[in-house]
Amino acid sequence: MSIANYFTFFRIFISPIFLFVYMAHDAIGITSIALPYVLLCLLGVSEFSDAIDGYLARRYNQVTDLGKILDPMADSIYRISVFLTFTLDPIKVPMILIFVFLYRDSVISTLRTICALRGFTLAARKSGKIKAVIQAICAFAIIILMIPHSWLLITTSTLHDASTWIVGFAAFYSFLSGVDYIYANRDYIAKLLTVPSVSR
Repeated sequence: MSIANYFTFFRIFISPIFLFVYMAHDAIGITSIALPYVLLCLLGVSEFSDAIDGYLARRYNQVTDLGKILDPMADSIYRISVFLTFTLDPIKVPMILIFVFLYRDSVISTLRTICALRGFTLAARKSGKIKAVIQAICAFAIIILMIPHSWLLITTSTLHDASTWIVGFAAFYSFLSGVDYIYANRDYIAKLLTVPSVSR
């Protein structure tokens, strides 16, 4: 366990807290007006831990096999947790868009894990890093939209429509990045599909 991995585990731990605060904010004394600011803080902490664990791993040469598997898994867990939260009222984006995130990350994570067990690593892609940035920006944008909604400056319908377009864009790019990842690593993936011949 390295310091970077502790930050990764922290990101996994904080993921359900975002959903809990969103759903139970009244019960724990957070008003609808204060809710967006609390969510912004939680999302900011998650994004900061994502940045700092990568920096620490490279700065102190603490890149480990465990970290290579845990870090993308933690990213997937906390970002999907955030977007799943947005399927609830009043934002209520369509679940089909979140399915794109789930499907893309499940396929890529499975391929990455199987390849690691076979002794070779699938190369990271720039499109994957851009995908993470886009998802983070979209999540922040939706929470910021909650602020005027909490003050009744925009309608729930406007919040829903704008959030759907924002998440739709993130889902579209996530799909493209998944296609790019698979295509770029097609030679490695082909090795997984190759069945050794059996001599008779």
